[in-house]
Amino acid sequence: MSEPISPITLPPVQNPHQEGEWLQTALHKWLDEQFIPEPVNQEIAQRAAQIFVRQRMEGENDVGSLVIALVTEMQAFDFSKSFYGEFAVANAVSDLLLESLGINRCCGQ
Repeated sequence: MSEPISPITLPPVQNPHQEGEWLQTALHKWLDEQFIPEPVNQEIAQRAAQIFVRQRMEGENDVGSLVIALVTEMQAFDFSKSFYGEFAVANAVSDLLLESLGINRCCGQ
């Protein structure tokens, strides 16, 4: 039987606004590089960063829970002018967080 995946936890928040600025910049860059640069990418990155910062300030450190919160709250965002959707954004945030922690997200490791 396979082993469950251990939760990945971020260190407690020290400077939530700095984390938010980092995430907004990194996500905007990721969105622009993965498909085509679109003006709406800045709005997507800004909204995702706002959700992330609020969640972190409320004490959420679990990456899985942060991803679920992003998917849930980004459903209210109008993605009609974008190639992306809430799942792509939440997955990108997860990848960026794992990368920032030095965790290889390839191949389940």
